[in-house]
Amino acid sequence: MILTNINIKERMQHYQVQGLGITVIERSQISMTECFGLLEAGTNKNVEHNSLFSAASISKFFTSILVMKLSEQGILDLDEDVNKKLSSWTVPESGLTKNNKVSLRNLLSHQSGITDPEGSFTELYMGQDHPSMVELLEGSTSYCNIPIEVKEEPESKFQYSDAGFCIIQQLIEDVTGLSFRQVMDELIFQPLNMPNSTLATIIPEGKSDFFSCGHNKNGEVIVGKYPIYPYPAASGLWTTPSDLAILLIELMKSLNDESSIGLSASKAKEIISPQGCAAWTGLGLFLEGSERQVEISLLGWGVGFQCMMVANPYLEKGLVIMTNTDLGVHQLKGIIGEVYNSLIIPT
Repeated sequence: MILTNINIKERMQHYQVQGLGITVIERSQISMTECFGLLEAGTNKNVEHNSLFSAASISKFFTSILVMKLSEQGILDLDEDVNKKLSSWTVPESGLTKNNKVSLRNLLSHQSGITDPEGSFTELYMGQDHPSMVELLEGSTSYCNIPIEVKEEPESKFQYSDAGFCIIQQLIEDVTGLSFRQVMDELIFQPLNMPNSTLATIIPEGKSDFFSCGHNKNGEVIVGKYPIYPYPAASGLWTTPSDLAILLIELMKSLNDESSIGLSASKAKEIISPQGCAAWTGLGLFLEGSERQVEISLLGWGVGFQCMMVANPYLEKGLVIMTNTDLGVHQLKGIIGEVYNSLIIPT
């Protein structure tokens, strides 16, 4: 890995980014992890290798891997009507679902016809009430005050949706009888030895020194410090660049039938294959290019945080960049884009 023509500390100062972590993958191995800056502005708390960042929507990649693992076990079916196994709540039937039903495949690829109500799925701060997933889907909370329902015929168009991943979370809890957090921990975090990943709904007492505070574009700590998203399957992951890289490596190894969690090459290939009406959409991530040159990517953008993961699974290389500052511009137009464009990873 070579960083060219960039002074990261100087660029962090330019953008008023407080903390940043980078992990590089080469030959399906972590080749480098570097940390810069502070967990919290105005303190001496440095970002370390075990410092957690809010991954925001990159949580969806973890959810996708979990769904494929459960599918591998025969617990879930990607193409089955989700209402066949949902019990705590069901997708309202309508004329839009007469021909095509809502399935895990179209939920994971944002083509289920489910849309997020305007102003919904905001962050939760410590001390606020934590809604149940059923309450969110029923539209009875301040995080989503309109019931979730199908607005377009499934598989007719792409519409990015956090609500769709809330349905996935409820389905997993209904079929397993366990919390989504517990299932993720038992099937993903523990077997892959990811000690610095959590679906935190609260910041554990005595553990705050491991969590980055969020900062605004002026480098100031956000109100509440630690934004929590009470819908973990969509946005609730806190992790490190190196832990996130571990899951990317697991995907790469699965393509060669070398999975550590029992994910077959065929299931892994489905994740990075075009889905439905949007050829640039895989299952829980996005695609560019095709066949063995395909590049997968996903961005995380929440209150006080921005991050990016990108990889070429067949070429066994990748990159994770996480920051604890929201610059208010697309990741590729800020420091994340500068780091990404300054990396040369040998083929």
